[in-house]
Amino acid sequence: MRKPASMWSLETLGRVRLSKYFFMREFLYSEISNFHARPNIPENPDLAIEVGRAFCSELLDPLHETFGCVTVRSGYRSPELNAYGNANKLNCARNDYPGECHIWDRGAGDARIGGASIVIPWFADQYAQGRDWRDLAWWIHDHLPYSEQWYFPKLAAFNLTWEPHPRRTISSYIAPRGKLLAAGAEPEEALSARQARYADFPPFRGVAQPAIPPNWSAGETS
Repeated sequence: MRKPASMWSLETLGRVRLSKYFFMREFLYSEISNFHARPNIPENPDLAIEVGRAFCSELLDPLHETFGCVTVRSGYRSPELNAYGNANKLNCARNDYPGECHIWDRGAGDARIGGASIVIPWFADQYAQGRDWRDLAWWIHDHLPYSEQWYFPKLAAFNLTWEPHPRRTISSYIAPRGKLLAAGAEPEEALSARQARYADFPPFRGVAQPAIPPNWSAGETS
């Protein structure tokens, strides 16, 4: 897919389905783009789609099928938009920062990286009542092939990152601040202790989705 050259081609990009539950359009919205009138359009749409599909299918779909709604707070950023955000101190890491997960269309092979800042409303409601953010962090660690988790105080939002070879790091701006788990390290909490934290969580991928009628299932014709 060539870089969108019109509103209609950008609309076509937005309609690309990344996974069972997510479309590209959900990740293109940006307050920085809207307020500062700077477009948020991939330089390499094919790579952005490739990375977005891996990120959504391996990480976001399982979250959706376990907790229900997953809300995207900050998704894809073009290199140009991200550089503008960094230069103007708008909470964007520099483009060459290895962990900058919002620029999906850079790198190749093992250097690919993609992610988003997300909120899980089911957990955010409990966090607002005092629940420890680490309960969710350890659940994700024990169930999903993430590369990085980074938590923020508002709504227990967190950056969730996909890479071909996950680094498996967990950090937070919520107390206790700092790095909970470094790359290559083993958790200090034993598995049984971690499991006790999230014993009341829903079953993994246990959300019941409406079934597609058999005569309309993929591969069948009417």
